Amino acid sequence: MALKEKACRNCRYILEEGDTCPNCNEKAFTTFWRGYVMVLNPEQSEIAKKMGITRRGRFALRLSR
Repeated sequence: MALKEKACRNCRYILEEGDTCPNCNEKAFTTFWRGYVMVLNPEQSEIAKKMGITRRGRFALRLSR
């Protein structure tokens, strides 16, 4: 069975498993999110700068609930 991805409510980092966000150490998640951005080089990415992202990874664009 595939794991349902969840997004951190604090920083929007998307992860598949675990109870703590590896990006910001928060423990609040939602499975209701839409769209994502893949950040490969946060230092040079304009989108990462606008979203306040400083780490590589996948980040949700919109959170619900």
